[in-house]
Formats: sequence, structure tokens, C-alpha cells
Amino acid sequence: MKTKKGINLYNYSKTIIPGGTTLFSKRSELHLPDKWPAYFSKASKTNVWDLNGNKYLDMFCAVGTSILGYSNDRINKSVSNTIKKGNMTSLNCSEEVYLSKEIIKYHPWASMAKFTRGGGEANAVAIRIARSCTKKKNVAFCGYHGWHDWYLSANINSKKNLDQHLMSGLNYEGIPNELKNTSFPFPYNDFQYLKRLIDRKNIGIIKMEVVRNIKPLNNYLQKIRRLCNKKKIILIFDECTTGFRQNMGGVHLAFNVNPDMAIFGKALGSGFAINAIIGKKKIMKKAENTFISSTFWGERIGYTAALSSIREFKKIKCFPKSRS
Repeated sequence: MKTKKGINLYNYSKTIIPGGTTLFSKRSELHLPDKWPAYFSKASKTNVWDLNGNKYLDMFCAVGTSILGYSNDRINKSVSNTIKKGNMTSLNCSEEVYLSKEIIKYHPWASMAKFTRGGGEANAVAIRIARSCTKKKNVAFCGYHGWHDWYLSANINSKKNLDQHLMSGLNYEGIPNELKNTSFPFPYNDFQYLKRLIDRKNIGIIKMEVVRNIKPLNNYLQKIRRLCNKKKIILIFDECTTGFRQNMGGVHLAFNVNPDMAIFGKALGSGFAINAIIGKKKIMKKAENTFISSTFWGERIGYTAALSSIREFKKIKCFPKSRS
């Protein structure tokens, strides 16, 4: 099998793009060094074709985004219609309001929503909003939450602090030392560790993935919810990875534990860039007191793709009724 075109282009890319590619997890060195095809020419359903025309079954599913398959006809049609009508203007797109209403409908505990395009920035927005609500700015976290300073600063204390949270060996170069001792990791399912951490580090925010490789044990999530209520800690569930996979919304609904804020991405737009931050009104309203804004958060394609994806989820009934 010839894959020379992709390999050559990737080798050249490293001379003009730091790391060779914008997304860390798409670096060829992580998969099959000097043999990985690196680039696709087209994609359909569950298949991708490389620059040499070789066809592959894509088990990565575009880093977990395209759960309805590549080039889904109905989603593409919705997006194409949006492009024909205009993607961005000086006015807002109404789809932002419609998507807010739709996501909140599946999460009765939440009242308001904000949107970004990337998961890392959505996590950073959630932290900014939460910190504006509490005098205790320190964050305890479990899981992977992106690339921003608040998260990588955990490695200032120890370069191994993030090793057990999806990706190991993350370098914190460029992170101000002043952020040392502001974010602290805790292991999943170890409730006593988290309790001690809260007592020692003046924690005001807990951010965590609801579940990744293992399920919560011994009412783990319920215990965290009760602890947050008692200590007046803001609980954020990062569901960028888990949201809209097992049910119509967050997987936390299946465990009957509601956070104060939640984040969704990846599957929400079925391959198009859209991330959502939802939360309780008294918390989300604080976003009006701090500057959080970006020009391309107002583009129309992401909202259209998300609304179309949700329609598809409902139409094909891909989730068990007990979790919908």
C-alpha cells in the first residue's frame, strides 16, 4: 500500500507548522511513525481515503465527533442551506437561541447556555464564570479538560500531575508561575482524597469528567454532589467527550446527579465545531460581569449542525428510552 503522498506532506508540514499539525492527537508519531497516511482526501460514513486513494475504516470517528458518520446527507444539507443564506453578518443568528432552548430542554436543572467552538475554550469559559461566582478561586479537577493555562498550571508543582488524566508528559512551558497552586488534580473514585484536598487547598470549584474508562463506585458522584452543597463549591461536569452518546444530553442524567454547570462538544455537532456551556441562572448570569466574547462564536454553521444532529438523534432513536 502506497502512502507516500501523506508521509511526504507531513514531513514538510513540520517545517512550517509547529508539531506538524494543529491537533496534538493527529500527529503521525503517535500512531505509526513514518508510515501513517496523515491526510485524508475525502470521507463518507465510516470510511476515509488518503492522498494516495487508499480506503480505510476510521475507528477514531474524527476524535469522537462524527458519531452519525462522515458526510451525513441531512446534516450536510442543513449546513449547505445555511451557507447559501449567509454564515455571518453584523446581526446575531437565531439558531443560537434555538439551540440554547433545545439543550436546556434535556437538562431541567439548567436555565442558561453559552457557546464556543472548541472544547478547551469552553472549559476555560466555564472556569472563568465559576470563578466570578466564588471567592475561593482554586480548582480541583479530574480528567482531561483542554490546553488552557488554568489546567496545565497543575503541572508546575509536578510534571506528572496530569499523567493520569488522559495524556501524560504535558509540558507547561509558557504558563506563569503565579498560577502555581491554583489547580489540583484528584483521582477518580477516590472520594477521601478529594475531601482532604478540599480541606487543604481552599477549593471553590470542582471540575470533572462524569465517567471515562471506569464507572463511579459507591455512590461516588452523589457523595461529591452532597459535599459541594455542604462546602458551597461549584460543581462542573465536563461532558465534551461523553455528551450525546448514551442519551439525549449528558451522561450524568443516567446517574441522577446534576451539576451546577456542564459542558458539551464533540458529538453535539457531528463533526462541525460547536461546544456548549450550560448552567444554573445565578451562576451563568455572572458571565455578564466578565468579558467573554469571540467573533466566530457567532457564526451560524455550528448551531445549524448541532440542531440538525439533535434532530437526527431523535429521528433514528439511537438512545435507550430509559436514558432519553
